[in-house]
Amino acid sequence: MENLVEIKDVNFSYDVRPVLKGINMTVPRGKVVSIMGLSGCGKTTLLRLIGGALQPTKGEVRVAGRLMSELDQQGLYEMRRKMGMLFQFGALFTDLSAYDNVAFQIREHTELPESMIHDLVMMKLNAVGLRGAQHMMPSELSGGMARRVALARAVALDPMLIMYDEPFTGLDPISMGVISELIRQLNDALGATSIVVTHDVQETLKIVDYVYFMSDGAVVTAGTPDDIRGSDAPFVHQFVWGEMDGPLPFHYPGSEYAADLELEGARA
Repeated sequence: MENLVEIKDVNFSYDVRPVLKGINMTVPRGKVVSIMGLSGCGKTTLLRLIGGALQPTKGEVRVAGRLMSELDQQGLYEMRRKMGMLFQFGALFTDLSAYDNVAFQIREHTELPESMIHDLVMMKLNAVGLRGAQHMMPSELSGGMARRVALARAVALDPMLIMYDEPFTGLDPISMGVISELIRQLNDALGATSIVVTHDVQETLKIVDYVYFMSDGAVVTAGTPDDIRGSDAPFVHQFVWGEMDGPLPFHYPGSEYAADLELEGARA
């Protein structure tokens, strides 16, 4: 199967601080792939590399066969028109209605007449169940509704690649279930490819085809959702099942507990 995204031997550093270390990933066309791991492990940085906002210190990032680091400004602009992005917490324009948020990039990137833009916006809002909320402002939307409007905006131009940065953060269980189902349904309906960056394990494993598991800037394991659920790698097992202790200990490193108690007793 043809790969839409190919990441080969990628390293990335902010100044002298290494963030990504020898990353290798492929994202096949038409699939939903998740990148999981703790906060700070480099997941969002990978999305920025794929979108061309950053360039790798070493290695290659290819999208649709194009090497992102070699694209000029016009080439990068054209490539990004084929991508959709759902930012953490939605990032809606606060002074625009739900309708105008979805219409924004259609107006920005095309010269379509307003009558056609109207129909496209209605189609996208209807797809996320919010056609009736078109005139509402972001401040009037619940967290789940705002995330769905942001999703409609992300797919407004029928992108070939949709990237999701922590799409479930801050949502109640019902809204989380709705968003996860929409990610899968919209990917399949649009014939798109999706990358979901998240640390919400159980919800994500229901909808994705493949998972890359990261820790400390490197891929530590990869596989299907069943592979991840059944992994005997200590860190992956602790993360997937939310266990208190494991490779990531409950107690922050410090001196012996008894010694600290004795010290305080002596001071008293």
